[in-house]
Amino acid sequence: MSEVVRVDLAFLSLPLRALADAALDRARGPGVRHAAVQVVRTRRAHVLLNDGHTTASTDTERTALSVRLVTTRGRGFAATSRLTPEAAADAADRAWEVARACAPLGVDAPFAAEPVHDDAVWVSAYEVNPLDVPEEDRAAVLAGWSAELLASPHVSSVLAKFTAVQEDRFYADLAGTTTTQQQVRVHPQVLVAGAHPRTGVVEALRSEGPPTARGWEYAGGAGWDWAGEVAAMPERLAAKLRARPVEPGRYDLVVDASNLWLTVHETVGHATELDRALGHEVSYAGTTFATPDLLGSLRYGSDLMTVTADRTTPHGMATTGYDDEGVAAQSWSLVEGGVLTGFQTDRGTAAVIGADRSTGCAYAESSSHEPLARMPNVSLAPSPTPCRTEDLVAGVDDGVYLAGSAGWSIDSRRENFQFTAQRCHRVRAGRLAEPLSGVAYQWSTREFWRSLAGLGDASTVTSFGADLCGKGRPAQAAATSHAVPSALFRGVPVRHVGGAG
Repeated sequence: MSEVVRVDLAFLSLPLRALADAALDRARGPGVRHAAVQVVRTRRAHVLLNDGHTTASTDTERTALSVRLVTTRGRGFAATSRLTPEAAADAADRAWEVARACAPLGVDAPFAAEPVHDDAVWVSAYEVNPLDVPEEDRAAVLAGWSAELLASPHVSSVLAKFTAVQEDRFYADLAGTTTTQQQVRVHPQVLVAGAHPRTGVVEALRSEGPPTARGWEYAGGAGWDWAGEVAAMPERLAAKLRARPVEPGRYDLVVDASNLWLTVHETVGHATELDRALGHEVSYAGTTFATPDLLGSLRYGSDLMTVTADRTTPHGMATTGYDDEGVAAQSWSLVEGGVLTGFQTDRGTAAVIGADRSTGCAYAESSSHEPLARMPNVSLAPSPTPCRTEDLVAGVDDGVYLAGSAGWSIDSRRENFQFTAQRCHRVRAGRLAEPLSGVAYQWSTREFWRSLAGLGDASTVTSFGADLCGKGRPAQAAATSHAVPSALFRGVPVRHVGGAG
């Protein structure tokens, strides 16, 4: 089946070319470095079950058009939900009004060059569009998981939900690039709760299955063993209920991929955003210790640390064919052998540092939002030699094993952080021992990554991620994935934060 056919016919039936022609004809003018029109349709379905009974269900659709200008004196942006050539031309006029209003500020707006991509089409990798699946079928899967969990004496309540998103995007610019794209992503999730039979203390445990750019087949086990996880959750919850508080101190940590992905996201992913390094995010999300002048010299972590960024890996939630500035997807290095080697850029920030082209990270939540530099898929490379998670544990005499992401906090420069986990166990003499509660590892980013002493091999790698990563003013949500292995860190400060994290 051709990629064009796989793009939703309802989206293709919109007058996309006529809208683009009307907007771009009106956008032409002196001093224009870049002008683009984008039409984005987002379909989102959500179903929520409480103890097996549907308590909420939504199915929404939103379509809008935007026009963006980059001129020698400033930028302009305008959007409309009216999809007519007249409305598109009016949006271009309003974008020019914004650009002219910015002119007295005297702000130069450089913009990196990009080859023309004519009539390009891209569709994400999935088998069954979840939005084509009847709502009752989606709810039935969640109800089945809920019934199995509620049959356990350890489980007193179950919250189960399923979210599906389909994004269709049409882009055209004055240079001649036109792209049509469709991405589908899903996120099943289960939360179980139970009470200790003697103390009555209640604990909760969340499923570790990540959001992913797959279709309905994911709920059936393609890409994640949901049957296995649901079966394991009652005993994992029971272990959490009988867990003892961790004794504060320094420990060797074996961190499972299901927990480490969030640390990569916060301490590497956000820290290597060039707009943050240039101060563009200071009023909302802060800055970063990783600045352009340190490129190629900053010791980020140990020699074992190699982190890559990409927008190309199959099923990655930040994977695309082309970004929202018409830049083709690519892969590049952020950290190599523990040294800072790259940043995430859009065409504006790439031009600021004199890069030949953008790394293709521009993304807008919808056509009502101007594109921002957003995080690509950011992944930690595994060990090239065989090493299982069990092997990492075997190398620890006195330590802690952590799995599943939970709470986190990090300062405005991405330097000092704290992370907790869904499941924690003491490691004694190379073996997993009693479950622990209240475990939080708290350190500085560079000290933590410099303590990296071991990596699992490719067999330990799983792609986790965030489907609601926030950034910008007004805030926009984006999705990104992180493929990471399990890892060993030596001498990490651990404190007790109460409860199980």
